[in-house]
Amino acid sequence: MKKRSLLILAISAVLTLGTGVSSSLAASGWSQMNGSWVYYDSNGSLITNEWRKGADDKWRYLDSSGYMAVNSWTGDGYYVDSNGVMAADKWLEIGENMNGVDYGEKHWYYFLSSGKVVTDTWKKINNKWYYFDTDGAMQTGWVDGDMYYCGDDGAAKTGWQKLPPPNDDYENDRISPGDEGDDGKYWYYFTSSTKKYVPDLSNGSEYGEKKIDSTYYCFDSTGAMQTGWVYVGDGSKEDGSILDCRFYGSDGKVKTGWYSAEPPSFLKGYEDEVEWFYFSKSGVPKAREADKNPTVSDLFKLNKKTYLFTELGNPAYGLQKVYTSGSDYTAYYFGTKAVSSMQTGKQKIEEGDGTVSTFYFSETGRGFTGVKDSYLYYMGKLQTAEEGTRYQVISIPSGSSYNNYLVNTSGKVVKSAKGVKDADGVKYTTNSGGIVQKIDEENVGNGHYKSPVEPYWTN
Repeated sequence: MKKRSLLILAISAVLTLGTGVSSSLAASGWSQMNGSWVYYDSNGSLITNEWRKGADDKWRYLDSSGYMAVNSWTGDGYYVDSNGVMAADKWLEIGENMNGVDYGEKHWYYFLSSGKVVTDTWKKINNKWYYFDTDGAMQTGWVDGDMYYCGDDGAAKTGWQKLPPPNDDYENDRISPGDEGDDGKYWYYFTSSTKKYVPDLSNGSEYGEKKIDSTYYCFDSTGAMQTGWVYVGDGSKEDGSILDCRFYGSDGKVKTGWYSAEPPSFLKGYEDEVEWFYFSKSGVPKAREADKNPTVSDLFKLNKKTYLFTELGNPAYGLQKVYTSGSDYTAYYFGTKAVSSMQTGKQKIEEGDGTVSTFYFSETGRGFTGVKDSYLYYMGKLQTAEEGTRYQVISIPSGSSYNNYLVNTSGKVVKSAKGVKDADGVKYTTNSGGIVQKIDEENVGNGHYKSPVEPYWTN
């Protein structure tokens, strides 16, 4: 009771200082009536529904009955505290809105220096942005078309935030398919202006990329960050190319360099459950364009090794048919699948038909054509006489004509021969290079005899 009396005395002091308080109803100014404060004008009439200042120069409101309002809205977007003072330049936590509707819980409101509550807008307060609804209540969570997110303190978020998606279906214990143990939340990125990043998908794609701190990330139409394989092209992903795919780690960062992963489930043709891929600095997989023959321009050098990538984005292996110019082609060898890089020199290779043959590849990797260490090769493959023939003439193309070499069943070129006979008794004469000069003592030109055997390609 003593404290209440002191409070009344204190309020009395700030209201009446210098106002000439009088018990006479005709006296103007502040006065007490029925335990509350009222205000009389110079005619002694009770003031209602108006603001008046106290001796402390602070505004107070007289309600429809003439009593000074406390802890209440004035009906025009203003609020008075327990001392009846108009709230200004401050936050207040209030249980009902300015229309007198009780929320059942308190909400925060911000009052300008004029005393007016902030409504239906953004307001920057102490370098932080806040959003207020039409009743002036500070908002939290997704606001303003789900393009901003305000934390529990009401301040709009910036940078990376892991949040429930902006819809009414979110459940705290939701598990996302494929993400066991996940809480159903997603990562979103908010710019320095506090606005959520959402990609421009006017090209028809379902996803878009953004470079953040020198790294690419991927987002869907709601701004949710993506992980794993994502098809960033337009049109149907099932009909798309690996070139239009990117792989994002669990941290959302696009993968670069070598990375082994399960292939994208929406593309078919992969051999294994896990495959190797190579991604550029911007995350584009290294791959050959679909329905295009591999060419020497597709060869890719990295760390002193040379690779050839398939249209699925995997490093090719085995014996590959590679075009050198126009319709011309030759063999390249990329080792076993565990190696998958270009090999040179003499190699024993299992061809596409399962046979094992001897090959020779130049330092550039091209299948050698011609005589190497006294043996004849074509597109890298050793050329031999058929079993039981002893010798055969094999015609190696040379421009518009042929070089006709005499080889034995081991593929060795018979040089400087004079009258050597094959199994049928046919005699051959060759020069020092092994090119046939005479057959059965008759001079021969550069016509065509037995065609060389091409490799059985892996591709």
